[in-house]
Amino acid sequence: MSWLETLRTSLEAIRSHRLRSGLTMLGILIGIAAVILTVGLGEGAQAQVASAINSLGTNLLVVSPGSSTSSTGVRGGSGSATTLTVHDANALAAPGVAPDIAAVAPTTSKSSELAAGATTWTTTVVGATPTWLGVRARTVSEGRFLTDADETGEAAVVVLGPATAEELFGTAGNAVGRTVTIGTTPFSVVGVLASAGTSAAQNQDDTALVPISTAADRLIGGSTRTSVQAIYLEATTPDTLSAAYQEANQELLALHHITDPAGADFTIASQESLLSTASSVSQTLTLLLGGVAAISLLVGGIGVMNIMLVSVTERIREIGLRKAVGASPVVIRRQFMVEASVLGLAGGLLGALLGIVGALVLPHLIAIQIAISPSATLVAILTAIAIGLVFGVYPASRAARLAPIDALRSE
Repeated sequence: MSWLETLRTSLEAIRSHRLRSGLTMLGILIGIAAVILTVGLGEGAQAQVASAINSLGTNLLVVSPGSSTSSTGVRGGSGSATTLTVHDANALAAPGVAPDIAAVAPTTSKSSELAAGATTWTTTVVGATPTWLGVRARTVSEGRFLTDADETGEAAVVVLGPATAEELFGTAGNAVGRTVTIGTTPFSVVGVLASAGTSAAQNQDDTALVPISTAADRLIGGSTRTSVQAIYLEATTPDTLSAAYQEANQELLALHHITDPAGADFTIASQESLLSTASSVSQTLTLLLGGVAAISLLVGGIGVMNIMLVSVTERIREIGLRKAVGASPVVIRRQFMVEASVLGLAGGLLGALLGIVGALVLPHLIAIQIAISPSATLVAILTAIAIGLVFGVYPASRAARLAPIDALRSE
């Protein structure tokens, strides 16, 4: 019997038991679709996290203050101290101190109520320098950003995020030139940032930026006015990020008179470390969910084996007749292996189609990005065929071992 005849016979056997064959493929179909969606969810989550981290800026290092200790001995969390100052940022920006640092942007922030006429909105007011825009890889859609003159003159000007402008003025395009009261101080709106979207941590479009000198004297005041909550450092190139890290670390240790690096009252985080940690978590979750999906594939494979065993039992007389007229055990085994492979291939193709459709439709129903991985889809289809082959071996071998005389006289 030729391969073409074997395929024709196998397809005829599958068509003659449509319901049984359909239920067999269903198990593989669900498993393959689950694998594709799981991998897509994992890759989509990694892409979202990477996009959120990259939106902070390019070639970025973030310097944060250490933890504080109250008079009663209670230690605050990391970032609660006031160990970083504007002087530290100016020292890092000085020519020759850190040649691999292209720009420095110190920031301080405070949650404040903004008022525009009778409309109020509470958001995070950030004290920043003109370098903030480039370091954080942001752009202005309306008006202008903060200038050196604003910083030097402690100008009462503010740049709003698009979401904040919309909350206060209805549309971001109506904000420039208007007046916003922060606390008790009126500020003139000079610009509106372009949208940067929402990350898992915060809405980057809901913010208000004022000169850091203005924030220190008019909004914060007190003994902590010169302290900053973060210093953003932009390396000259991605290749110099490590060198910029070392330069910033050494300079800050010297400024703070710290001889033992283990006792540093600040921390420096890089995009690479953040991306590495986030990717590691996403990959672990993907593997976990992939393992669950693989179990459903295993169940589908067992279903293939059960159906093929039933098929062998029902077709004992047919097998005996074929062997009696000269069919070899190889031909009998090949026919049942082809049937199992066809069931696996059909289930795999339908499962891949269902997975791709799910990856296209689900993001419109839930706020989750699902990536379509061609490699994962191909591997899933090949896996489905392999499942059909592996779990079809035993039934096919059992059929091939049947003695013709025993098969023909069976009821």
